[in-house]
Amino acid sequence: MLVWLGNIIIVLGICFMIFGAWGLFKLKDFYSRILVASKIDTVGVVSLIIGFALRHGFSFFSSKLFLIMVILLVLNPLVAHILARSAYISGHDVGDDTPESEAKE
Repeated sequence: MLVWLGNIIIVLGICFMIFGAWGLFKLKDFYSRILVASKIDTVGVVSLIIGFALRHGFSFFSSKLFLIMVILLVLNPLVAHILARSAYISGHDVGDDTPESEAKE
């Protein structure tokens, strides 16, 4: 039963990452893209880790996976914030970052 539940959570995590990556190309500005990229990494990888831990059962392997998940949950939003703040401080334009908009200028 846990193997099936783990498989379902893994598939949901992969689907979330695929749809998030597709949505990443739809967004126009840098700050929206960095927000979505942070969410894709955090939610997608956490669901994959939970799915793998359920499939494998509670063991030393799953405890290492949970340690990786905790590190990811702490560092991923922090790194996204640091990147966005450094872009803001350096004066990065909030406008459209697509190659089509740069060609028009």
